[in-house]
Amino acid sequence: MSSFSKKFKKPILIFSGMFLLIILLFFSTTNASISKSSSTTGMTTLLLIGLLLGALIAFLALKLISKQNKSVVRESTHTVIESMRKVFKIVCAEGQLNELYNFEETKKLFGFLPSTKRALVIIEAKVLIGFDFEKCVWEADESNQKIKLVSFPAPEILSIETDYKYYNFDEGIFNLLNREDLTRIQANGKKQVELAAIKSHLPKIAADQMRTILTEVVQSKNWQLEDSYKITGEPNKTIDSDKPRLLN
Repeated sequence: MSSFSKKFKKPILIFSGMFLLIILLFFSTTNASISKSSSTTGMTTLLLIGLLLGALIAFLALKLISKQNKSVVRESTHTVIESMRKVFKIVCAEGQLNELYNFEETKKLFGFLPSTKRALVIIEAKVLIGFDFEKCVWEADESNQKIKLVSFPAPEILSIETDYKYYNFDEGIFNLLNREDLTRIQANGKKQVELAAIKSHLPKIAADQMRTILTEVVQSKNWQLEDSYKITGEPNKTIDSDKPRLLN
């Protein structure tokens, strides 16, 4: 029996007992008004009927509560790893964004009867911004111990973790929200989060952080970093080349 039925088992039994007591009092009052010639067999029969009726009510009530709270949950998972590869990406900035997304669509039935469906969604997102070093190009001057940045990629969104909370669902009689609508709402809402993150100060923070990291790493090897101004939070053009040469 579920926890819900256990919780209400005692009140139901108390109710059944009170019900039986009321029946007994009723029959006692009725029997008192009956003439003394009434047989005790009839009274006993009525009492037995009352007891059986109370027991039946208690049994049916417990059965109904137990049936309503029974649930069958089946879960199964199957994970397929499609691909794995090495990457050289560094996260330099993290932001928490809350996006308020309002979805509304109106359709006209028979061309003149409007039916509107709406949904208000709050998107809580964690955005990680950094750099992909596979797109970086630099030159090493070993004789002068200098690293010259030829091209450095713009900061990009490396990861977005989203949580969707739906509010104020409003559906028209002939225009209901379906799975395709929810999928579209999530995709458009996530796109708005991406645009908001790119337009925020996160790219600049990531660029400043990367500039500081590279400068400290190069100087720790007694080298110098040239053209560090190319590490910027603004979009820039990437020069196509072979794989970048890394420091030893």
